[in-house]
Amino acid sequence: MTLTHFGEDGEARMVDVSPKGETQRMAVAEGTLTMRPETLALVREGRVGKGDALSVARIAGIMGAKRTADLIPLCHPLALSQVAVDLEPDDAIPGVRITATVRMTGRTGVEMEALTAVSVAALTLYDMLKAADKAMVIGQVRLRVKEGGASGRYEAP
Repeated sequence: MTLTHFGEDGEARMVDVSPKGETQRMAVAEGTLTMRPETLALVREGRVGKGDALSVARIAGIMGAKRTADLIPLCHPLALSQVAVDLEPDDAIPGVRITATVRMTGRTGVEMEALTAVSVAALTLYDMLKAADKAMVIGQVRLRVKEGGASGRYEAP
């Protein structure tokens, strides 16, 4: 396996995607923010003093996906067609499940954008809830599905 972000000299580089054909690209990433049941109750009941935590985190996740190239040095700036961020309170965790789906037509994948959306949404929720629960844990951030490009479809086991 060749790591594409390194040249023959071992130096980091941005991958040249100009020879690639445009295809439809899609990626789904997921993660969780684990918290105390009392903190989750604040979220469910809309009693977070800073506002609607889930809506703010959703918008932050979308913004994060759109700014991925500003945050991850070797990512290409992309014209995304869709970013959807879903946040689902889950008593079984207890916490919030975060899922981001990103789509576009282009020469490179959108996995990093989906992963960034989940991460930024989780960080935003943490920020909004930290006064109630500093022990929250952001975790299990991973790529669940990706489609498009030469490597085709990937689905996490």
